[in-house]
Amino acid sequence: MKVIGFCGYSGSGKTTLVEQLIARLKLAGQRVSVVKHAHHDFDIDHPGKDSYRHREAGAFEVLIASDRRLAKIREYELRSDPTVHQLVAELYECDWVLVEGFKHADVLKLEVWRADTGKPVQYPYDPYVVALCTDSPDRLPEPTGLPLLDLNDPDAVTRFLLASADRYEYRFPYDLGREPAADAEPGRGAEPPARRDPAAG
Repeated sequence: MKVIGFCGYSGSGKTTLVEQLIARLKLAGQRVSVVKHAHHDFDIDHPGKDSYRHREAGAFEVLIASDRRLAKIREYELRSDPTVHQLVAELYECDWVLVEGFKHADVLKLEVWRADTGKPVQYPYDPYVVALCTDSPDRLPEPTGLPLLDLNDPDAVTRFLLASADRYEYRFPYDLGREPAADAEPGRGAEPPARRDPAAG
């Protein structure tokens, strides 16, 4: 499984780019999943639905399934902000995981930047940024030796990812001889996994 993040401020075009890459990677025969950071008050359930009533009654998790799709809704017992690694661990086997919105996550990332947003860049300070997707390469606020990808050419971004796919092969942080904490379940007060040294790959 390969994992690649997409960081950048609101309005930079992250969601559009991720949407375009999903379609192109799927055409290339890849199974793609997405981990997306959302605002604290998001919900996929609606009052009056059976699943909503089960949650309101106090269920910790509600699993809803049909012959076409499955959804799991978990109510955190304590307020929690799960890490990317905890969320990736929830996924079914796939070829690529596209991570959107976890700006400070310790996974390799493409930074999405548009000069017209007036927002700062992340690449000078984040060793996990491996390339820049931008429509304004001549307006970058700081020079860089990182690859510059055309934000308006998702085919080129797809080729960039596939050409070095092994680089994004995911290693769960616990596989380095460490065991997960006994209470490593998001929402139950678990400590987040230790950060990996970016120099280690």
